[in-house]
Amino acid sequence: MKQTSSVTGSLNPAPLAVRVRPKQLEEIFGQEHLLGIGKPIRRLLEHRDVCSMILWGPPGSGKTTLARILVENAHANMIEMSAVLAGVRDVRKAIDDAKQRLDIRTVVFVDEVHRFNKAQQDAFLPHVEDGTITFIGATTENPSFEVISPLLSRTRVFVLKRLSDTALANVISRALEDEYDGITLSVDCVNTVCQFADGDARRALNLLELAEQFATGNQIELEDIQQASGNMYRQFDKGGDEFYDQISVLHKTLRGSDPDAAIYWFTRMIDGGCDPLYIARRLLRFATEDIGTADPRALTIARDAWDTYARLGSPEGELALACAVVYLACAPKSNAVYRAAKTASEFVQSHPSWPVPLRFRNAPTPLMKSLDYGKDYKYAHNEPDAFVSDERYFPDEMKDELFYQPSDRGLESRIAERLQRLKEITSNRRTKE
Repeated sequence: MKQTSSVTGSLNPAPLAVRVRPKQLEEIFGQEHLLGIGKPIRRLLEHRDVCSMILWGPPGSGKTTLARILVENAHANMIEMSAVLAGVRDVRKAIDDAKQRLDIRTVVFVDEVHRFNKAQQDAFLPHVEDGTITFIGATTENPSFEVISPLLSRTRVFVLKRLSDTALANVISRALEDEYDGITLSVDCVNTVCQFADGDARRALNLLELAEQFATGNQIELEDIQQASGNMYRQFDKGGDEFYDQISVLHKTLRGSDPDAAIYWFTRMIDGGCDPLYIARRLLRFATEDIGTADPRALTIARDAWDTYARLGSPEGELALACAVVYLACAPKSNAVYRAAKTASEFVQSHPSWPVPLRFRNAPTPLMKSLDYGKDYKYAHNEPDAFVSDERYFPDEMKDELFYQPSDRGLESRIAERLQRLKEITSNRRTKE
């Protein structure tokens, strides 16, 4: 039979994730790289110590829980605040409270510390420095970018990982034992909850709590979980690290010519709620940066996929993007144009702005003609192979430079052959002279 948690006979309104939050090390599952024998946070716990730190990890990985256990284990006073709601006034109050209790260590815990601006983070610095407080920040964002350098230099950064399915299964098992005595789940049901939770213990417990409410007996069925899950997305932060990590791996997988992995990451991003038009823009960039003239059709296919999605929308238009993903992964790769443009840009910025030679200037007026604009220009189409072998197109004051070096892949191999042949024609002419 279902058991309802109660406090002094009344219903406990706290969510399941709050009711079963671990209170000691033995109740935490996962994070073995931090909590295993000889690992850093376990050593802090064993010495009943706590230091200023940043806990960086995905949602539901146990950042707040770990902070609370560390502080309680160290017999310290803990002041909690959320950067979403708190301001500089709250920070100052926390500091004043700490100064009133110098007989005991005070730990200020800031959840979502990346939401604090520079001024708010600056407010902690002198008090962390002089030992008035110990600072613990929790964040889902890369602290290298979101935490100011002076504060970062005064803290240790511990990286928490998304929970494995095994750890999530243990979390579910413990919740059933503590809160739902007599309620059971099959292995398939547990696996389904883990799948929807996607490494997030809080999501797993929220889903379990809702599925239990849908259940009609002592057995939570698969359909109860599916009904409770609704349209839950997997982990994908549209503006944070997860977003940039996944677009980065998609780009690198395309570059690595693995169509299967590329379509996997593309699907992961779509499944997570990424804007398909953002992916379309990245595909267009990839076609120019990593394929270029090795297969000029790649640019057209990427552009057409973008246009097709804009016309059809989701979900039909996503297939056009998938086609582009597969084509770009399979196409020959070359960054020769990208390198040529980058090298030319650096050259232009570090050299004088030499004038255009007179022979290449148009002369639409009598004055321009009198100044020798266009004089001695040789029209390429009047020459064999439409190539003027005795002409230079750089400024006269500048020596020849080699910016574009085509690869031996795809169409660029043929381009390389043609350019080599033209160089040989020029060289032979000069030898005869």
